[in-house]
Amino acid sequence: FQMSCQGATSITTSAVYLCDKIAPALRQAVCERTAKAIVEDVRGKCHEFNGSRAALEVCMLRYLAQEENFEHFKNYLNFPADFLQWYIKTRVNSYCLDGTKRLEKFLASSLNDLHAKILSAVSSSTQTVKDRKDREDKISLWLDELCRELAEVISLPRSDLKGLEHLELTDIEFLSNAMAEPLTALEHNLREGFADADMSCFEREPHTILAEQFLGCSEQCPFCGALCTNTMPRHDGDHQLVFHRPEALTGRKWLETPELVLDICSSSVASNTAFCVGSDTWIPYKSYRTVGPPYSTWNILPDSSMQAYWKWFVCRFQTELEDLYKGKFQGKGEIPEEWRRVTKQEALEELDK
Repeated sequence: FQMSCQGATSITTSAVYLCDKIAPALRQAVCERTAKAIVEDVRGKCHEFNGSRAALEVCMLRYLAQEENFEHFKNYLNFPADFLQWYIKTRVNSYCLDGTKRLEKFLASSLNDLHAKILSAVSSSTQTVKDRKDREDKISLWLDELCRELAEVISLPRSDLKGLEHLELTDIEFLSNAMAEPLTALEHNLREGFADADMSCFEREPHTILAEQFLGCSEQCPFCGALCTNTMPRHDGDHQLVFHRPEALTGRKWLETPELVLDICSSSVASNTAFCVGSDTWIPYKSYRTVGPPYSTWNILPDSSMQAYWKWFVCRFQTELEDLYKGKFQGKGEIPEEWRRVTKQEALEELDK
């Protein structure tokens, strides 16, 4: 009876030891699975993320116009790749932490699924060992099978469990049954912890995974700062885009004046005007590709059309742009009166076409 009690204690201790090894791996697996589940859910339910990068760009421009926060505009214009990351993080965090316990529900769902799979792996491994009459090292075989079964569920290296091999455990079924209680306790503790979880619980946050799906090329037009529209980060061929912007958005001025350039580079390349390279070298816009990188890596097609959005933007934030770039919208940079008649609503409606 005493030996039996000692054996039971040893098995219970072994079960607890094994669950302690499983705990961090399970928590990591829950977070990894949840991060992917959130990304999939966001892409399916949030319209701004269920399309192309071009569609997401329109959503960001709508957001900026609705907020009318010049600091946000400045970040978007000067650091578009960083702004994309910030925008996606803001939207994903808002989606997960909206007061409906959505993040907790995502974590609980992943935990339920993984906990069930671990219990199944323990049971399956035990049955495999019971069917093997040719092996005496039952515990070693059982650990081999368990790690194999768990390989697609959690990351539990077989080497972490070597300490159990030296125990004289022969009643594998007893050990399997003894696993139920500490596994349930583990599941309960993790679930309680998820009640106060925030986005910091992820080693690789959902917004990072989602942003990688919208990266595309990060090169900016050397004249107006607009992002290349190619969806591949390191694509072949020239950089290009559909709509260029007023060059004033990068602070470009006319020769030796404080007058900001309102022209768009796609119209300038068809004109007889020139731009300055360095401090005193002037190059005709038509010959911009002879300057070398980054100019030579862009294919800017002649086009005089300009989006109403940027006309509205320049008028709305004229003072802020002049202060930022120490320039003036006067002389050659005088804002046309027709621009001032463009409403925000008209600008947004054109974006959706």
